[in-house]
Amino acid sequence: MSTDTRADEGGSLLARPLNWLETQSEEVYAYVLLIPAFALLALVAFYPLIETFRFSLLADAVASADPFGEFIGFEHYVDLLTGDTNFTQQFISVSLTDSFPFVAFGAPFLQQAIFVTLAFAILSVFFETTIGFGQALVLDQDFYGRRWVRVSIIIPWAIPIVIQGMIFFLVFNPTIGFGTEFMQWLGVFGDNPLSSSTDSFLIVLVADIWKTTAFMALLILAGLQSIDRGLYDVAKVSGASPWQRFRYITLPLVAPALLVAMLFRTMDAMRIYGLIDATAGCETVPSLTCLVIIALQESRRWATASAVAFLTAVVISGFVLVYLLALRNSEGGVA
Repeated sequence: MSTDTRADEGGSLLARPLNWLETQSEEVYAYVLLIPAFALLALVAFYPLIETFRFSLLADAVASADPFGEFIGFEHYVDLLTGDTNFTQQFISVSLTDSFPFVAFGAPFLQQAIFVTLAFAILSVFFETTIGFGQALVLDQDFYGRRWVRVSIIIPWAIPIVIQGMIFFLVFNPTIGFGTEFMQWLGVFGDNPLSSSTDSFLIVLVADIWKTTAFMALLILAGLQSIDRGLYDVAKVSGASPWQRFRYITLPLVAPALLVAMLFRTMDAMRIYGLIDATAGCETVPSLTCLVIIALQESRRWATASAVAFLTAVVISGFVLVYLLALRNSEGGVA
């Protein structure tokens, strides 16, 4: 077989998939182009997740050179969900009872990582979205010095988490900080808020809101500026009030950008660790990520840490699914 013949056959083999691709719809063509990205995502994201799940099914081998022992199935998950895991701060500590509400918690809410993480994510995202939406509405208006105001609100977001945590640690330190005395005067904090789970949770929450509201404001502002200004002019001519313009124009059209911002912020809030560690410590305010670090560093329980990490991924995936469904509905409504 000559060289030209082999070249022709190679060219025909390459032309067949290209010809097939040209006959497909734009949607199929787009998915084909995304195959390399999906393959990279599977390698970078899904493979470590599968390995984490596999490790979570093994026993802890604290005294052995190999950190993993024999296969024990879902024992770690049962212990975590029933409070039988030997942690000072539990993933969850709950048992069933015969009387209403048929559930009893064996540890305070703020000593259970699942409640700390969920409460922090819900409250922080709510306040950051509300305040950030207000800031975005203001920054979307034309006024003198708007550029400088936009720059100024980014400053808290630009501060590294460790420095931010140390700032709030010093502010609420009972010896040198001024925040503790003021909050005691208001009747909110005790003598040493950094050693109280409730007080420390509020400090971490306020610190996160102070830092990350700017992130929400900028993303929402990008959505606001994509709205056609002609719609507001038509609404004004039609006699629509400012509230009606906000309700029927601004809110529906900014909803996709708003949900995307909330999705990113929720995923980040569910992984909270650095701010807690730099401010009050994981022993006072345990989050899910804190439990992973405690299991790895302090007790060398790698399999248990893998179970906590996988459960954290499951919880985050649940939130992501809810946001994606809401985002699809909002985009369908706008279209």
